[in-house]
Amino acid sequence: MASAVTSIDLQTKNAFPNPNYGQTPTPPGYVPPQAPAMMPVPQRPVGCPPGLEYLTQIDQLLVHQKIELAEVILGWETNNKYLVKNTLGQQVFYVAEENDCCTRQCCGPMRSFVLHVQDNMGQEVMTLTRPLRCASCCCPCCLQELEVQAPPGNPIGYVIQKWHPFLPKFIVQNEKREDVLRIQGPFCACNCCSDVNFEVMSMDESTQVGRICKQWTGMLQEAFTDADNFGIKFPMDLDVKIKAVLFGALFLIVSKDVESYHTPCARRVMMLFAILHPVNSLFSHLAPNIKHLDKN
Repeated sequence: MASAVTSIDLQTKNAFPNPNYGQTPTPPGYVPPQAPAMMPVPQRPVGCPPGLEYLTQIDQLLVHQKIELAEVILGWETNNKYLVKNTLGQQVFYVAEENDCCTRQCCGPMRSFVLHVQDNMGQEVMTLTRPLRCASCCCPCCLQELEVQAPPGNPIGYVIQKWHPFLPKFIVQNEKREDVLRIQGPFCACNCCSDVNFEVMSMDESTQVGRICKQWTGMLQEAFTDADNFGIKFPMDLDVKIKAVLFGALFLIVSKDVESYHTPCARRVMMLFAILHPVNSLFSHLAPNIKHLDKN
């Protein structure tokens, strides 16, 4: 039986070619398209896996999911692609999902996947692997798990979902399967008109180490697409391998707790709340004045 065909849209080394302006005269005031700014390659410390030297210089990453027209117009689930930037807007990584069409359409946000993380030179520096698992509170025996490899083929850590009746909880492990950090999210990962935060805590939950944040992107984008923006913060001096595992945890949270709210029905409800929210705020503002007029 023939195996399913998989596709992957990786970034090529010549992903942003320079346009040719010698053919036709340029109009006055024309600004040529600019290639995205790339983060300079820092020196790699001793013991740092190749490609992760970028993480030694930063304590925050911004992840932008690319909007696909097929998802907006047809509702057709495509391989996800992400741009990862630092706080200066410089591109650090490019992430592309590898999956087959049948898995994407049938399993939706609960699907297994392989994410390929490339640096600005087009070299794959990390591989994030998520097997097909359950995520229901009724099935505590086969919960979500993600493996982080850097370089590809060399596991450096794992993200394990822990059973809880109503809260999303995860354990961050090192390459020896030793527990290092905890991640806990809110009861509902869909919060209209505001950000959703997942706190990174120490193992005894006494100290907040970092945060994974799903940013509110606006009514139209939230209602009609599953393209989201995310941020992650961690200490500058945190072990670079644990930074990479936390980076992988972001994508597990994206797929499990955030994209599950992007079903067609959920999008309609979200759009309704987004429309009613300013109306309710306006009514709350006018209500005291209306009561004052009634008394007069």
